[in-house]
Amino acid sequence: MNRAEATRIVYWNITHIWVMYALLAPTVLIGGHGLYRHVRRWRRGQPEQRFDQPWARLNNVFRHALLQRATRRERYAGVFHTLLFWGMIVLTAATIVVLIDEDFSIRIMRGEFYLWFQSLTVDLFGVAALGGIGLAAYRRLFLKPKQLVYTREATVLLVLFFIILLTGFLLEGWRIAVTNDPWGKWSPIGYAIALVSKPIMSETLLRGAHATGWWFHLVLVFGLLAWAPYTKMAHVFTAVLNLYTMPLTPRGAALKTLDFEKTDSSLGVNSLAAFSWKDLLDFDACTECGRCTNACPANAVGKNLSPRDIILDLQRLSHSRTKLNEPLIGATPSLSEDALWACTTCAACMEACPVGISQMPKIVDMRRYLTMEKAELPETMQAAIASLEARGHPFAGAQYSRLDWAKGLNVPQRSEVKDCAVLLWVGCGGALLERNQKVIRSITQLLQKAGIKFAVLGREEKCTGDVARRLGHEFLFQSLAKENIATFERYQIKTVVTACPHCFNTFKNEYPELGSQFQVFHHTEFLEQLVREGKLNPQPRPNAKVTFHDPCYLGRHNDIYDPPRKLAGMSVKSPVFEMAQKREKSFCCGGGGGLSFVDEHPTQRVNRARAQQAVDTGADILAVGCPFCMTMMEDGVKTCQNGQSGRPMQVMDVAELLWESVHNGQIDEDKKIS
Repeated sequence: MNRAEATRIVYWNITHIWVMYALLAPTVLIGGHGLYRHVRRWRRGQPEQRFDQPWARLNNVFRHALLQRATRRERYAGVFHTLLFWGMIVLTAATIVVLIDEDFSIRIMRGEFYLWFQSLTVDLFGVAALGGIGLAAYRRLFLKPKQLVYTREATVLLVLFFIILLTGFLLEGWRIAVTNDPWGKWSPIGYAIALVSKPIMSETLLRGAHATGWWFHLVLVFGLLAWAPYTKMAHVFTAVLNLYTMPLTPRGAALKTLDFEKTDSSLGVNSLAAFSWKDLLDFDACTECGRCTNACPANAVGKNLSPRDIILDLQRLSHSRTKLNEPLIGATPSLSEDALWACTTCAACMEACPVGISQMPKIVDMRRYLTMEKAELPETMQAAIASLEARGHPFAGAQYSRLDWAKGLNVPQRSEVKDCAVLLWVGCGGALLERNQKVIRSITQLLQKAGIKFAVLGREEKCTGDVARRLGHEFLFQSLAKENIATFERYQIKTVVTACPHCFNTFKNEYPELGSQFQVFHHTEFLEQLVREGKLNPQPRPNAKVTFHDPCYLGRHNDIYDPPRKLAGMSVKSPVFEMAQKREKSFCCGGGGGLSFVDEHPTQRVNRARAQQAVDTGADILAVGCPFCMTMMEDGVKTCQNGQSGRPMQVMDVAELLWESVHNGQIDEDKKIS
């Protein structure tokens, strides 16, 4: 047989093909109307620019839609979804090949291409799709993970996909059996069905079953295409569009900057009308997988917060409400004030989402309404806001001044020197909390040891506004930010080093929106660079084991994971012991989003859950790189180790570890010289 002649009759055994085209018309109209309904809903939202940088956006689609990178982070779900996704992609491509060959008379379904792709590849990917359906069904029926939404619709869709694929293979097998297709072996599943069917079915029965099955298969496929836009299968379209329009900036830049000069500017969100079209697209892109809720630290400790339910409830409301100005907050349990105030803004939900939904910014948008429009926020959070307004820092009742930490260190203030290479931004937590003052002293001594010309603002330093912004007081944030930017411009500040990831993130990702122009480093980045340049020479501490906690605003928000680990590893002789959840999957300390100013219920404290993960590593030292993490982890470790025997775990900033190793190394060197 000449392979160049390999092909098959497309509509073998089928008559009245015109009926297929007649059915196609209502299919397209019904399905098209379903897609149009989605687009019409999105267009009701506020304008937002999300179509710039097309190549970067196409890259997101390629990585997360085609390669399924985000989906595959969860192994089991990633496997079945990838099998089903690529199975359907290949089967769709095969259908397009038939369309080109038969309807446009461009004869491409021939020869080697027909054998290798249209026969063998299509069969194998069809099996892959069936395997994906089987794994998905087993997960829903037997494993039953708690984060899934269980609906009859999802079950019907799985059954429908299974029947469509099964009938496709049966039709192929019956055709091969009747025609004695010389190329049948290139379709292994169809060929196997032919071998089984031929001895037990007459030719007449095979032809009848094939014709009936063909029309049944067609009706199912057309029915699915028409119905899909009205079901969760719409995510095949909405998820791809959402990935294309997802933010290209770091997660730390996810919050929108309000323009208070516009008279119609909304102070936060409490209606669908206040959301942008991209927010409304986010709602429709949700696949109900529950990964965001599964990753949420507040949900993990039993708080009334489910990012998935927030998005799905907003989706249902956007579909059902014709009046877009009806209140949202309190409309459902997931949109209650308690749920909104439970968020630590750690962005674990955004990291976990496989389709690029921005859950956390929507929570902050609704907090803005509660704070600026209604002035309704928890009492201790109100105290933090009042302190920011009156004193320029959120720690009501703080007993220290901005410079008490620097006694005996001869630290220059920027107002007293003509110029300096680096501004050390101490931050509210570093200056006003006694434990964190030790961290700033360590950083100062390391900079002095390395010969860095630096200064601090001292009493001219005010809060960056991070706390105000996360608590929803956007106006106060912008007021503080503009004051700080004016101070930086007056002193011509070009480089800033800070020990607070929240300050770092605010400087790096949020101040530029307000006109700032300076470079900012987290202290772990800057110190690691000094070690690489040979300006600091640490001597590792012997017989010590260290684990590192990733601050959310350094890691997930800004993708900085390695510098603090390298410094921690340089400070002890053993490798860093990693916790169960690390790097981009790190568990929050519980102090972000203003939650460090809330006295939480003892059974719902995020810091205790994270501290237990640290204690479980068996490490002696828990290294941190954030003043909020320091406070939360010290409290958490004490609680976890209360009543336990053995040496308690130390909580130390990476800078303290480094200073100890550099300082002790210098003492040893001095002893050798003497």
